[in-house]
Amino acid sequence: MDDNEKNEHEEKTVPNEVQQQKRTIQLKPFSFVMLIIGLVLATIGVTFFVLTTGEDKVVEVGSPVQTVDRKEFKKLYDAYDEMKDKYFQDIDETAAIDGAINGMIDSLGDPYSDYLNEEEARQLNESISSTFEGIGAEIQEKDGFISVVSPIKNSPAERAGILPLDKIIAVDGESIQGMSSSEAVLIIRGEKGTSVTLTVMRGAAIEPMEIKITRDVIPIETIYAEMLGDGIAHIRITSFSNGTFEELLLALDDMEEQGMKGLVIDVRQNPGGLLDIAVEISDLFVPTGKNIFQYELKNKKPIVTTAQDTRKIQVPVALVMDEGSASASEILAAALSESSDIPLVGLKTFGKGTVQSPTNLPDGSNLKLTTAKWLTPDGNWIHKEGIKPDIEVPYPSYAMLPYLDPALEMKEGLLSPAIKSAEEMLAAIGYDPGELDGLFDEKTSDAVKNLQEDLSIEPTGILIGDTTYGLMERLREKIKKDDPQLLKAKEILLEKAGK
Repeated sequence: MDDNEKNEHEEKTVPNEVQQQKRTIQLKPFSFVMLIIGLVLATIGVTFFVLTTGEDKVVEVGSPVQTVDRKEFKKLYDAYDEMKDKYFQDIDETAAIDGAINGMIDSLGDPYSDYLNEEEARQLNESISSTFEGIGAEIQEKDGFISVVSPIKNSPAERAGILPLDKIIAVDGESIQGMSSSEAVLIIRGEKGTSVTLTVMRGAAIEPMEIKITRDVIPIETIYAEMLGDGIAHIRITSFSNGTFEELLLALDDMEEQGMKGLVIDVRQNPGGLLDIAVEISDLFVPTGKNIFQYELKNKKPIVTTAQDTRKIQVPVALVMDEGSASASEILAAALSESSDIPLVGLKTFGKGTVQSPTNLPDGSNLKLTTAKWLTPDGNWIHKEGIKPDIEVPYPSYAMLPYLDPALEMKEGLLSPAIKSAEEMLAAIGYDPGELDGLFDEKTSDAVKNLQEDLSIEPTGILIGDTTYGLMERLREKIKKDDPQLLKAKEILLEKAGK
């Protein structure tokens, strides 16, 4: 009889507690060690069995690469193995994996979700964090095209005549159709002083136009304030960035010191930005306790954000917007309209009602996913619909004219769509080019000569170079001076103020 059997026999026949303690004390050292080893081995065996068997197993024994059983990826693994084994050339494994991830993102059909591989993420982060240089335009991928959401105020893109909804089909002669917005940004962005030529489709125009833009430092100011006269202040918000709220407070203080009796908030061609900044700004105009917006995560009930008991603007307010007003701009517009009954003037907004969250992956790549949608104070989802103005005021036709290439020579005897645009510009700023038919005739030449004299340029009657730049600058000044949307908003505020 061995030691274990002896102990079992004694435990059954002698139940006395004192005797049982005595048996334990008398256990031989070797038996005690063997007992401990046995218990350890038994524990390891049970644990291994639990972890590797059954439907709920969490460890796959075998290949060290595939540690988790994901049945939904079996087809992907099979296709990858088939490609790797039978494709007639060696494959780039990294490119194949990146392509698979991009394919999954593309399957969402969401232009705001995107994947950047390690190199793309590195380049984009470097360009954003260190230079702030480029053309200055918010873009998105839509239906296979790169579309402009809005140019940034005072940016090279705005100065060159880029407009919301322009489709960029090529960069420096190379097609970018089918690219993601992040891929397009990497080739459009560049150092100050370098140039890039965009091939742009606008509206129903049959022929695309080429717009050459010299890259520059993108303005970091996001608030522009001025008095329009009659006590009406005009504050333009170009984006919702870190520091925008503080800039706005300073501008409001300045306008109040100048006798502000009414305020026009301008978010035209503002592509959006940080959600929390939009909420902070909205809080200035929404009464305490009223809804600012609602935030809805997947399969969750909307979380409602309400206005706090903070500083409030006490003068009458109107907001002007257009098709380039997107995302955070729309949060502000909806909050002011639905919770403060502030009139909206201009054109229907872009229509972006989703929220994106970026995630840095372990290898340095980046995954940006739409993680939530936002709703207006009343619970409306404006995604792809936009927000309609209370008072619709379109831009004048001359404000939508295409950019003229200063390198293109226009002179008597020539006929082209670009000449027709030039004639319309000349007519808009007060020069008579004759019939607006695209024919550069003697009347057109005389109009160009008059413009050149006013610009202190030799009057050759030929439209090129500095004359073309001067023509477009004069048109830009007219658009700013005779701004129908801004003038309408001012009129509304003067009526509210009793003037």
